[in-house]
Amino acid sequence: MSALYPSLEDLKVDQAMQAQAQATPGTPALLAQDTAAPPPPSLYPNLAELESYMGLSLSSQEVQQNLPQIPEGDNTAASGPSPGQLVAPVTGNSLSLRRAEIKPGVREIHLCKDERGKTGLRLRAIDKGVFVQLVQANTPASLVGLRFGDQILQIDGRDCAGWSTDKAHRAVKKASAERIVMVIRDRPFQRTVTMHKDSTGHVGFVIKKGQVTSVVRGSSAARNGLLTRHRVCEVNGQNVVGLTDKKITQILAMAGSAVTLTIIPTVIYEHMVRKLSPTLLQHTMDHSIPDV
Repeated sequence: MSALYPSLEDLKVDQAMQAQAQATPGTPALLAQDTAAPPPPSLYPNLAELESYMGLSLSSQEVQQNLPQIPEGDNTAASGPSPGQLVAPVTGNSLSLRRAEIKPGVREIHLCKDERGKTGLRLRAIDKGVFVQLVQANTPASLVGLRFGDQILQIDGRDCAGWSTDKAHRAVKKASAERIVMVIRDRPFQRTVTMHKDSTGHVGFVIKKGQVTSVVRGSSAARNGLLTRHRVCEVNGQNVVGLTDKKITQILAMAGSAVTLTIIPTVIYEHMVRKLSPTLLQHTMDHSIPDV
């Protein structure tokens, strides 16, 4: 099970599965299921299970004894669940959610310059920090996985706190063409919201000029905490900054049943893109699907 947070729909399905598994034979099941089939395992273990199965005092042998064994030749896992068996939409294991993950902590990257001495990176100083304002497609910056909104903590061992935008650009310009060492924090101003499409293929929000302007009552967007006055930066990890509403809607339509939006407060977004033309954002920004 991935450590990523589930959507509210995932959590509710899991709670129903746990209640069903704990029901006595005389208690009606919460969800229809073949009574002859064993109860499905819990997706998110409770505290007691963690102490019993994941405590540091357990030996490897004890852990193995408690794991379910699949007999040889049993293709149930490969062929899918039996009729009537409940399967939860575990979005935590989806490739799209992993692409959108904002990881805690910091990471180090090694950036080089192209044959023209360019990195494909534009920076912006906000609140005494230095942030990625633009990552151009097919450039060294895009190849090392830099994203819009990433915070630059160090450049070649020098702390960036308090730097101006010009000072940050000068540091990159003067750095070696072969290797620029940067310490990065993933998109600290942004957060992700995972939602599930309804029977009509919608998650329940309206977007205008890249901003969430309204949320449909009772929709997955509302249940999972999507807010208005936020700009959509990514759809399932794919950067959509600068794209038209029509293009973003097309990406949403092709995003599958589970959709993870990466959003940022509009007031911060406006600081991030200040002095960048919409044409530059639309045609120069890297909008490729990231590797995981």
